[in-house]
Amino acid sequence: MSIEVGEKVHIIERRAFETDVRRHFLGEVIAKGPTTIRVHGHVFVFDEATGEFKRHADARTRVIPLADARVNLIVLPPEADLTKVRYEHSADGNLYVSDGTTFSLAINEFGFRR
Repeated sequence: MSIEVGEKVHIIERRAFETDVRRHFLGEVIAKGPTTIRVHGHVFVFDEATGEFKRHADARTRVIPLADARVNLIVLPPEADLTKVRYEHSADGNLYVSDGTTFSLAINEFGFRR
């Protein structure tokens, strides 16, 4: 099974060091190769001051390697509305990404500050 053009994805880049920026990317696959996909969407970066992920205003296109152990790629449901995606904290401290209607995805089952 592989990633297909038109699928919507949530990508978490694992940090190599504790001080690395926590960065996620949400977008739609616009092209694919044997070892990479080209995704158009938005970067979300964790703001240490507020404790929340902030969406970068400008959309961008990124090439994502499929064989990189630091890349965690999750395929979202086709009906997910990427223009409405936001990060939410639950009462128990868990972090979710959701479009508010069609999907909700737990990002960190151990709490968002970890």
